Amino acid sequence: MSTDTDSDKTPDEYWKRRAVVLGGMLAAVGLLAWGCSAGTGPDRPVRDAAALASASPAAPTALPTVTVTAQVTRTAAPRRRAGDACDRKDVVVDLAVSRTVYGRKDRPELRLTAVNTGAAACRFATGPKALDVRISSGSDRVWTASWCARGDASPRLLRRGIPYVRTLTWDRRRSSGRCGGSRPAARPGTYVAELVAPGLKAKRQVFALR
Repeated sequence: MSTDTDSDKTPDEYWKRRAVVLGGMLAAVGLLAWGCSAGTGPDRPVRDAAALASASPAAPTALPTVTVTAQVTRTAAPRRRAGDACDRKDVVVDLAVSRTVYGRKDRPELRLTAVNTGAAACRFATGPKALDVRISSGSDRVWTASWCARGDASPRLLRRGIPYVRTLTWDRRRSSGRCGGSRPAARPGTYVAELVAPGLKAKRQVFALR
C-alpha cells in the first residue's frame, strides 16, 4: 500500500492545501473575536455618554451685576465781601501777660490780640462778652473780664494782617458781690489766665502773685 506524502505531491497542490488551512485558522480567530465583543455594541458608549450628560447638573446661571453710581452735589460757599462778618477760622487770637511774677503792689496786665488772616477786611466782635478773659486758681474761678460788663462793643473792622489789641488790668480782687462794691482781694499764689470764646483758642498764661 502506498501512502501519499507531501513529497509525492506537486508544488501547486502543496501551497493550495497550505492556503486552505491558513484560511480556516483566520476564520476561527474572527469568530472568537466577534463572540467576545457581542456584549458591547458600537453605539453603547454613545448612549452611556448621553445618559451621563443628561444626569449632570446644569451649570448655574450667572447673576446680573448691579452697579450703583453715587453723585455728590457740592454747593459753592458764598463769596465774602469786605465788611462782612469774619469767619472764625480766619481769626487768630492770642493772650499774653506782661510778667510772670507780680509783687504785692503790682497789678497784672493781660494783652489780648486778634488778627484777621482772611482775604478781605471783616467785622469781628471784640468786647468782653465775645472775648472773655478768665483768671482761676485750680478749680476756683477768681476773676472774669465780663463780670458786670454792660452791653458789648459793636463788631470792629479787622483789616488783613493788622492786629486788634486790648489791654486788661486786673486789680487783684475777686469777681464777687455787687458791681462797684467792695470785693475781697486774691491771695498770693499761682494763677492761670485763659481766653473763653466760641470757636477760638489761645494759649493759657500762668503767673504768680506775691
